[in-house]
Amino acid sequence: MNAQALAILDEGASGERLLRLGDQELKLTHLDKPFWPELGITKGDLLRYYAQVAPVLLPHLQGRAMVMKRYPNGAFGPFFFMKRAPEPRPAWIRTCSITHSSGNVIDFPVVEDLATLLWIINLGCIDLNPWYARCDDVQRPDYLHFDLDPGQARWEQVVETGFILRDVLTRLKMPTLVKTSGSKGLHVYVPIRRGPTQKQVWTIAKALAQELAKEHPELITAEYRIVKRPAGRVLVDYNQNAWGRTLASLYSVRPTRHASVSTPVTWEELEAGARIEDFTLSNVPARVKRRGDLWKKLLAPKGRVELERFL
Repeated sequence: MNAQALAILDEGASGERLLRLGDQELKLTHLDKPFWPELGITKGDLLRYYAQVAPVLLPHLQGRAMVMKRYPNGAFGPFFFMKRAPEPRPAWIRTCSITHSSGNVIDFPVVEDLATLLWIINLGCIDLNPWYARCDDVQRPDYLHFDLDPGQARWEQVVETGFILRDVLTRLKMPTLVKTSGSKGLHVYVPIRRGPTQKQVWTIAKALAQELAKEHPELITAEYRIVKRPAGRVLVDYNQNAWGRTLASLYSVRPTRHASVSTPVTWEELEAGARIEDFTLSNVPARVKRRGDLWKKLLAPKGRVELERFL
């Protein structure tokens, strides 16, 4: 089905195309609209990218509500967030109903197949922002993570922080997976066995971040408030583990000047000097074809951390 979608998108990325994937029918619109004018990248190119990486991307989105961040006029135009799946929508779009503290029940879209993925991107989404917990239990995530945000710090400091965090987690018998954020920093994930609530996972991440900041005050901060954050430090952001927050998923294109992609990397690649701008919409599909999904372990039922021992 990916081949069929790619064939349609390669017919000439202009105007509209009608795509049929089995019983699913989808209209793709404004394929020639510039999304990165300086790079010559169109909306059609963005759709083609996601069709190419769908085999490794979709398994990571299964069963998770998706927050939509829509850029109707491209990467550098105005954007807006949208949680509720818009209507009218195709009958085959699956939704996930989540009750919020306000009492509102929001039906989020769930991206589990190629047609739904392309439908989301056709709405003007550039990156993908899935929930940490799956829809069958939105209170209990299956990973914890750290967003290493440089602020005004240098990339080399972000990488140094990443290695320090990795070593601490390794001593705690927590396996780590790392990816570029695609924007400015790194994302470090730990696969966990579901059980602790999102608040408990957040509490553990906070304690770890604060300990790192205490041990490395000249490099690392855990201060979330910008006005109190010391300059030139890397923020080990634990707050992104809070309920309802999202991070750009792996293989998400980001609205940056390079059309960079949040890309799984190895620690060896970071040690050798890999940078965010090395991984873009243009070259990541070939990397995926060559190396496969470096984050398969995030999906595996074995080897997940029992966080209860830290509570």
